[in-house]
Amino acid sequence: MNVPNRLTLMRIVLSLIIIFLMLFPFDSININFGSFYISNVLISVKYMIAGILFIIASLTDFLDGYIARKYGLITNTGKMLDAIADKVLVNSVLIILASLRMISPIIPVVIVLRDIVVNAIKMEASSRGRVVAAISSGKIKTAALMIGTTLIFFNNFPFELFNLRVAEFLLYFATIMSIVSMIQYYNLNKGLIFNSENKKM
Repeated sequence: MNVPNRLTLMRIVLSLIIIFLMLFPFDSININFGSFYISNVLISVKYMIAGILFIIASLTDFLDGYIARKYGLITNTGKMLDAIADKVLVNSVLIILASLRMISPIIPVVIVLRDIVVNAIKMEASSRGRVVAAISSGKIKTAALMIGTTLIFFNNFPFELFNLRVAEFLLYFATIMSIVSMIQYYNLNKGLIFNSENKKM
């Protein structure tokens, strides 16, 4: 178990803690995290804690890949764990935020559907000995998604002070970039997909 893989496992554990914080009915056991105001922006302590953990988990997403590439520690196990960790962290949080009516449900629906399509393309490419590299639109989507989600946890602070809906804008922008990247992945690999279909017929 190398350092990048340990960081990835740490991201999975942090993701599960965030999910627990967001879903567990603490009121039923008389635990109230409370909230406080910064100027006129209400900040929930529970979501602030979840937001800090989300930031740490997001940073491990950058660090594990950087360390793995720099020191030649890329492994198949690491790739698998990284894919799982990303989906557990981002998709689970988006679904929960939508269920709590903190974001539009269209956001997790599009993001999850995009991931299903792109993962199917990557699996088909892998079965034929090809590696589908990450593309810039996908990286932009991920960055916007993580920053936007972080701002949601903090009730769009500090931008809420100026009535700027930055969190909402970033999440919708990430949703659009998800569609763009999905189309790009398809266009880059459609020859592979249709060749595979022809061979099966």
